[in-house]
Amino acid sequence: MRLSQMLFVTLREDPVEAELPSHKLLLRGCFIRRLSPGIYTYLPLLWRVLQKISAIIRQEMNAIGGQECLMPQLQPAEIWRESGRWEVYTQAEGIMFALTDRQGREQGLGPTHEEVITLLARDLIRSYRQLPQTLYQIQTKFRDEIRPRFGLMRGREFIMKDAYSFHASEESLRQTYQDMYRAYSRILRRCGLRFRVVDADAGAIGGPTAASQEFMVLASAGEDEILYTPDGSYAANVEKAVSLPPEAVESPYQSFQVLDTPGTETIEKLANFLKISPTLILKNILYQALYDNGMQVVVLLSIRADQEVNEVKLANHLSRLAERYQANKLLTLALVDAEMQTRWQGDPIPVGYIAPDLSDRCLGKTRKNLAPQILRLADQTAALMKNFVTGANEIGKHVAGVNWGEQYPLPEVVDVRKARAGDRSLLNPEQILETTRGIEIGHIFQLGLKFSRPLQATFTDEQGTEQPLWMGCYGIGVSRLAQAAVEQFHDANGIIWPVAIAPYHVVVVVPNVSDEQQMTVAEQLVQELTTAGIETLWDDRDERAGVKFKDADLIGIPYRITTGRSLKQGKVELTERATGQAIEIPVEAVVATLKERIEAALAVPD
Repeated sequence: MRLSQMLFVTLREDPVEAELPSHKLLLRGCFIRRLSPGIYTYLPLLWRVLQKISAIIRQEMNAIGGQECLMPQLQPAEIWRESGRWEVYTQAEGIMFALTDRQGREQGLGPTHEEVITLLARDLIRSYRQLPQTLYQIQTKFRDEIRPRFGLMRGREFIMKDAYSFHASEESLRQTYQDMYRAYSRILRRCGLRFRVVDADAGAIGGPTAASQEFMVLASAGEDEILYTPDGSYAANVEKAVSLPPEAVESPYQSFQVLDTPGTETIEKLANFLKISPTLILKNILYQALYDNGMQVVVLLSIRADQEVNEVKLANHLSRLAERYQANKLLTLALVDAEMQTRWQGDPIPVGYIAPDLSDRCLGKTRKNLAPQILRLADQTAALMKNFVTGANEIGKHVAGVNWGEQYPLPEVVDVRKARAGDRSLLNPEQILETTRGIEIGHIFQLGLKFSRPLQATFTDEQGTEQPLWMGCYGIGVSRLAQAAVEQFHDANGIIWPVAIAPYHVVVVVPNVSDEQQMTVAEQLVQELTTAGIETLWDDRDERAGVKFKDADLIGIPYRITTGRSLKQGKVELTERATGQAIEIPVEAVVATLKERIEAALAVPD
């Protein structure tokens, strides 16, 4: 391809709307152009990258028995109501674009396709003899992000590969899940990326108890924090991670007593006032949970004061309690604020001095949509505390020497603390958790019966009994992967594409287009390289050599051939983008040399 004939306009300055290096470089290198916030045009160079990523994904999906299809982007609201997710996606999370057609029917632009594929399976799968089945698509998805940012990382329209599997048993599901794990690992290795697989929260798609793992491309600008052990035995997204907390110090309070503690409404102030470690203090936090039936539940969570609450874990636990409040799922979880307290019209809450037995009278009179009793929970770190200090339900006072079962009954115990770097590994206490950041590229779920039961997708087993289908869900962000590669591989001069997904393998640069020999040799090389299957870009523009070299570095083509002064000795310059190493080689050796290097770069060990 002649660069002079391509729609190619590079930028010398960073666009003001771009924050991440990858976003800046994709804009500067003429890979994408923004139409509106979170919506981009994929220009020819990036489209080639996306096609290569898609081809690798197709090969690996087909290798494990996947069948490609294409599902509708426009989906009727009733199928989402049937699964119970319409309100979650349009109201609670608010990420679905919803509209009403001219017949007055509600529709949504698909952020995901579990409902569509489950109904398809309900219609077409009848017998265990048809199982297992795996279908996948590469499709544009839509999500109404509140604050689209970071280019293709968090857009409102993006390309995604999603696959869905159907099984007669949980054992079969687990087998396909492992097949997907290996396929995803191969996809990322073939794309040339450094990544880590981590235990993850399944969110609104998988539910709080689904088996779930994320494939994280390692990058310092990644939105997700990963905790891992140096020996590689454990890795998890911080939302899912577990660990052993630091040991608490011994308490100086061996008997129960009431303490005057004026002006100690924060943990830091209290610890300084009493000259004690925060590991001896029990903090009590009030949340309000809202369920999908409108029921509001006030939650009092007790946790050791040196620890933080993992609100994803807490929300997952509260979701599992939905039936207790005649609801299907949790919609939102928020810290109790002054406005909520005013609406309750109950006894004043001693903020900063709350005890585990805070009276239900703070909730005021019985209201239809407010649970009359506080739901009391204790994190595992709280449950293990002895002779601790906590609030006395009175401003300016705390109690010390407190023990569960003596002063207060132990509430329901849950694991909702946030693991963090420096903690000991739960699996091997000798291993200390370390932290890194990553960009989520792939996510695999064991959905189980989450969708097949409400949507009544069943099959007939060997005994002739109707059974719900076991399901799995597996996604990869195709456009997101492209930008993640740039985030991982770039330098001060521009992008450094891995060979497997680079828009072209080599760029042939003619420093002086007025030099007949340079142009003749370049044209000959372009023809020979193209014939040999090496994807070649020819920079034949009438520009200064320095401009061409800067553009070549900016767009990150793995190899550059320069037809310069060394032509007088029958040689050209070969420069490797990743290392900057430049050597002179005979013109007749160019094709063989590049072919050998490209084949080596594309070889991926199993």
